[in-house]
Amino acid sequence: MQNSTPLSALRSLLITQGLDGMIVPRADAHQSEDCTPHDNKLAWLTGFSGSAGLALVLRDRALIFVDGRYQVQVRAEVDLNDFEIHHLHDEPLADYLQTHVPAGARIAFEPLLMANSQFEALSATHCELVALESDPFDTVWHDRPAPPCGLIREMPIEISGESSTQKRARIIEALDKHQADLLAITLPDNIAWLLNVRGSDLNMVPVPFSFALLHRTGELEWFVDSRKTTALPETLLETLTLSAQENFLSRCQQLATGKRVLVDKDYAPVALRFAIEQHGGEVIWSPDPITFIKANKNETELAGYRECHEQDGAAWVNFLAWLAHEVPLREAAGNPVTELEAQAKQLFYRQQQPGFIEQSFGTISASASNAAMCHYHSSEQTNTPITSQAMYLNDSGGQYHNGTTDTTRTLAFGPQNAQRKLHYTAVLKGFLSLITLHFPSGSQGHQLDAFARRALWELGLDYDHGTGHGVGHQLLIHEQPHRLAKKVNPWPLTAGNIMTIEPGYYLAGQYGIRIENQVEIVESRSGFCKFSTLTLVPIDLNLVELHLLSDAEKQWIDDYHQQVRETLSPLVNSEARPWLFAATAPIRVQAN
Repeated sequence: MQNSTPLSALRSLLITQGLDGMIVPRADAHQSEDCTPHDNKLAWLTGFSGSAGLALVLRDRALIFVDGRYQVQVRAEVDLNDFEIHHLHDEPLADYLQTHVPAGARIAFEPLLMANSQFEALSATHCELVALESDPFDTVWHDRPAPPCGLIREMPIEISGESSTQKRARIIEALDKHQADLLAITLPDNIAWLLNVRGSDLNMVPVPFSFALLHRTGELEWFVDSRKTTALPETLLETLTLSAQENFLSRCQQLATGKRVLVDKDYAPVALRFAIEQHGGEVIWSPDPITFIKANKNETELAGYRECHEQDGAAWVNFLAWLAHEVPLREAAGNPVTELEAQAKQLFYRQQQPGFIEQSFGTISASASNAAMCHYHSSEQTNTPITSQAMYLNDSGGQYHNGTTDTTRTLAFGPQNAQRKLHYTAVLKGFLSLITLHFPSGSQGHQLDAFARRALWELGLDYDHGTGHGVGHQLLIHEQPHRLAKKVNPWPLTAGNIMTIEPGYYLAGQYGIRIENQVEIVESRSGFCKFSTLTLVPIDLNLVELHLLSDAEKQWIDDYHQQVRETLSPLVNSEARPWLFAATAPIRVQAN
């Protein structure tokens, strides 16, 4: 087995155990978007590096399911001789099991890696789901990385705006309403928020991977590797009980008898349900109340977002001014700027900003056809020049001591054809349609999504990803529960929520376009809300068909650019200031 491929090694193990197949998700016990190397079994098995997907390994074939963001990328990373490609949502796994796998087939899964909602859907098929008691990858993955052990740091109240004690009291009120004895917390960012801590188990993901139990009596049990907590103050550790992370399920079993335990219906692993119900407890299925409370930012958090976006905007302008100078110069000299070089230079400018800690996600630095892959990441093998003939897309952000940023700009350094300009203008019009919208407070994300798509729909075009997502406060770049997307998102949007607005268009093999601002939802007129921009980065107008913009759209751009210019001009490098003034000049000036 040592010399076999990952796929053949896993398949052989399944056969020896009398199993017909196994589900291998890109997931950990927390349903994290970003897996640690130790937990990323899908990448080891298939070579796919994206953030969402799962594999079904059968005795005679194997399949990988990914969403629309990764339909191009997966074909570049996965051996198509070994894996069939399927759409995660249009061709769901449950449908495939029901229609293509014989009735009674024994399909294995790891209950710590499967959410209860997925378990319910798959249990409705005619296959037999077999819960594994041990991790088969411990047997077949011989060079598996060790679990992470990053130090945990305190998040000062001067930055968080509320003490952990106050937060716990608010959550206990929610437990009272549900008449629950315990809250089982499996989402690491919820634990980080509740305890006012941040972690370092994984780069760009500032949460400690852990579990917690909050009792209605106020007792808090934190299941975390104690080696991670050595830098935390005793005043925090004295308010809770520490236990090893691997003791979480056994502790739930121990406490279960006669208890009502609130469990997140969407993200908690089904292993938690088994631990409670099989030991005499009752599961109360409900979203973790922390998730929604955390999404409504307090004034201290909001002030932090605004300040760090000024710092990030200055870094962006320094970078864009450098890029505008270097791309034509280096292209003419036969030594063009590349994706990786631009990415490194942008990080350099961010590192000069006060309060910068690290990137908030892996930068998407994508030139030409690489930008058609929504979540492309450049490598030595794919590193492409940035030239005057191609469009360049940069999606990046930073973790600052007082907030988190996420911005995308698509740029042109030379004339582009009419089709590219038409598509870019349609994306811009969709962006403007949504960011200028006034909407009833409490509206839901799916009710607003179409505003960003209308200009594209009128051309018979669309994009296969959401329009926006929540952003954590020095936490996860994709924060639950709010989404702007076609899919129903039943959470009310209200003042104090932080979102992104990021429509796009992608033409496989040619180019990709996305424009993204991070926004704060604020009150507007009575009973209504609007988006107030946090991002302060010029929008490239070189690709815009200006005659297709309305006067109101042009005015918004001019007003926005004036805000960017006035805010950032004192903060940017002196050599970048002329570029900033030119890039934010009124449209009538740029048009001439």
